[in-house]
Order: sequence, then structure tokens, then C-alpha cells
Amino acid sequence: MDQYSTRTKPRNGTGPARADQPQPQPGRAAGTGYTRTGRAQPRAALTGLGTGVVSTLAAVAGGTLDAMLFGEPGTLFGVVFVVTCLVTGLWVRPYDLAAAPISAPIAFTVALVLTADGGSGGISGRVMGTVTGLAVLTGWLYAGTLCAAAVVTLRKLAGRRRHADRAG
Repeated sequence: MDQYSTRTKPRNGTGPARADQPQPQPGRAAGTGYTRTGRAQPRAALTGLGTGVVSTLAAVAGGTLDAMLFGEPGTLFGVVFVVTCLVTGLWVRPYDLAAAPISAPIAFTVALVLTADGGSGGISGRVMGTVTGLAVLTGWLYAGTLCAAAVVTLRKLAGRRRHADRAG
């Protein structure tokens, strides 16, 4: 036997590969996030902490914009929050899927604390504005949190199905 007897088949035209080396996935160029056609494949990229930061920053930005335009957080804030929950549910890493629905209410509350109308009452006025905002905008809070939970549940089920398909 010669030194090349462990080779089994060529690898993407770069020469023969050893049997113990991982082979690239079909339809994907070796070592890249791009298919052979040049299109980028979407990949989950946010960590659990990143999900919390992104959702908080987006909620604060939406609340600030809504407060500047209409005096207090309202519908625009709610829409931005729900869209952010959907996006973070899609972008979070599979290992950190639980972070999206957990970070959503935290981001919502932080955004309300920072953007709610405090009036002239100092800290007590800020607390009353936050509590009032939570009471009035609770539909948006539930909608965003449930959207994030639904997206990550569907991703989890799809991941289990892919895993079962590979194993069986």
C-alpha cells in the first residue's frame, strides 16, 4: 500500500481527500456561507446577550421616535417592538433560542422607563408614566412576546426535524 491508500474521492476538484476529513455539504462552497450560485445563506448570528441588546436598542429607538412625534410611546412604538421581536427570534443562535421571548418584555419595560411621559413629578412621575404605559400598551407587549415565542418554537421544531432526518 502506498501513502495515498486512505483517499476515497476528489474534493471539489482540489484533489483527493482522506476518508477521515469532513466533506463539504452538497450545494455549498467549501468554507463559506455562500452557495455555489453566489447567494448568501441566512445564518443565525445573535447570542442571547446580543438578542437582549438589539431588542432593547430597537425598542428604545422606536419609543423615542414615537415620543418625539406624538408625545408618548404608542402605536409606532408597538409596531417597532413586534417587528424587533420577530427579527430577533429569527436571528438568535439555535443554542440561545430562549433568549428572544425572555428579552422581549425586558426590552419593552426598559424602553418605557426611558421614554414614558414622566410629567414634572420626578422619579414618582417617571414610575407612574411607566406603569401607565405598561397598562395601556400591554397588547403590544403580549403580541411581541408571543411572536418571538412562536418563531423560536417553530425554529426549535424545525431543528429537531432536521436532526431526526439526518439520524434516520
